[in-house]
Amino acid sequence: MSRPSLILHNAKVVTLDAGDRVAEAVAIGGDRILAIGHSDELLAQADAATERLDLKGKTVIPGLIDGHAHMDREGLKEQLHSLDGIRSIADLNERIRDIARGLPKGEWIVTMPLGTPPDFAGMPDVLAERRWPTRDDLDRAAPDHPVYIRSIWGYWRHTLPLVSIANSRALAACGVDRHTASPSPSTVIEKGADGEPTGVFIENHFMPLVELTLMKKAPAFTPEQRAQALTRSMKIYNGYGTTGVFEGHGVAADVLSAYEAVRRRGEQTVRAHLIYSPAWSLIASDDAKKEFVAAWLKFLAGRGYGDEWLRLSGLYAEIDESAENRLRATALPQTGWAGFNYDAGLPKDVLREILIEAARCNIRVVALWPNVVDLFTEVDRVVPIAGKRWVYSHLNVMNASGIQRVRDLGLVVTTHTNRYIWKEGAALRDQLGAARENEIVPLRALLDAKVPVSLATDNVPPSLFHPIWHASARIERNKGACIAPDQRLTRMEALRCASRNGAYLSFEENNKGTIEAGKLADMVVTSADPLTVEDAQLRHIRSERTIVDGKIVYTR
Repeated sequence: MSRPSLILHNAKVVTLDAGDRVAEAVAIGGDRILAIGHSDELLAQADAATERLDLKGKTVIPGLIDGHAHMDREGLKEQLHSLDGIRSIADLNERIRDIARGLPKGEWIVTMPLGTPPDFAGMPDVLAERRWPTRDDLDRAAPDHPVYIRSIWGYWRHTLPLVSIANSRALAACGVDRHTASPSPSTVIEKGADGEPTGVFIENHFMPLVELTLMKKAPAFTPEQRAQALTRSMKIYNGYGTTGVFEGHGVAADVLSAYEAVRRRGEQTVRAHLIYSPAWSLIASDDAKKEFVAAWLKFLAGRGYGDEWLRLSGLYAEIDESAENRLRATALPQTGWAGFNYDAGLPKDVLREILIEAARCNIRVVALWPNVVDLFTEVDRVVPIAGKRWVYSHLNVMNASGIQRVRDLGLVVTTHTNRYIWKEGAALRDQLGAARENEIVPLRALLDAKVPVSLATDNVPPSLFHPIWHASARIERNKGACIAPDQRLTRMEALRCASRNGAYLSFEENNKGTIEAGKLADMVVTSADPLTVEDAQLRHIRSERTIVDGKIVYTR
């Protein structure tokens, strides 16, 4: 064995290898794992240059890999002025005045939504006035500045409506007045008794539309803000033990550019495998879309292009003919909170031909909704996709025949337990009935059928220890009931789904995802043992140290 650069010893090393080996120490040389074993035998290989870390019994696990991360969003939340802690319109006005002090007249003030992160719940009832502030309120706070309070990204909270607010200068700058028509039946421009806009926009959909249409002259995220935010996002994810992400919803050009900037600066601390989010509205005809896949997207074939740090491959697919999404797409190249292209969806018949062409070109496809899995079956009859590791994301409900179909197609499944177990598990059980409860995120049945399952956060919140807890405890948030207890995983199985199976998503299971000699030295020293900590504390685990590429990139 070559001389190690770092040895973690006096630890509980959970390797997650094929034998579920638990060791005392791990030796790292450069970016690779050299050996796993007893503390004494590995320390004997050290020399004067070797760094030694006595972990005093703490647990070490492989670096976690988020199967559907939206990692870029986390740091973006710090790029806008925060309104956290506001409990009255008077509080709000004082906050806005503080922001305005020192700004040149006429400069925009754009803020985060009203409310407390991460879900911004309870507004406006938590305000003393129990109403939304209006343009008049904001005018009093900053009469010389356009002010715009953005709405939430609706999936943070999973309840409607979304509300954003503009003052008079902001409305005037965007040309919104009494004659302005709503861009969509699901969007209300609130009007006062005099017929003038109050500045309050109410949206009954989960993805904001107003900021991309009526208010799109308000400053959006700049390329530099996105790059800075992504660097910050990586540190936040490192703090929860995440060392890799798979962006299954696809990334638009603004997010890809941010990744490339962070990589050039040498600031990347989370490995990223990105899927391509197409902007189909930029291509005129259906035939041209098909030709685009065959002629231009071949660089996405197989493992695509890139390296162990940053890779782009595969194509996101969605059945969608939404007029609202076409409206959102008019803001390109801006994508707001999404980070993906809103016009990535196509009518079913058109998408079928695109997917067949993708299969012919060996371009893997990632889908978010069950209706696209039906298309996968149709594609497979024309061009077999087994072995290509096409991906079905955001699993919610699946019966035995669905599991068999997923297995036969060779699909990889990623989950959204934050939504379908924690937030909506009880509602799904009521909807399906007791006889079908085991169809709700059927993790046990999927693993028993040898279907690879990767856990994912969807950035709500960014810690994979929440899905690990959901998978093993299956508790819903309202009454603390256990949802489909027969589908529970062991802690060891849940950890595998959050690491080894995440590596499988990107064809890298032989290079990362477990602690084994020769693999990349990505691992985490955890604040508590995820195999033995009480259920109630599992989701609260943090990283004490996160190691990526053999280097400590985060220390708590």
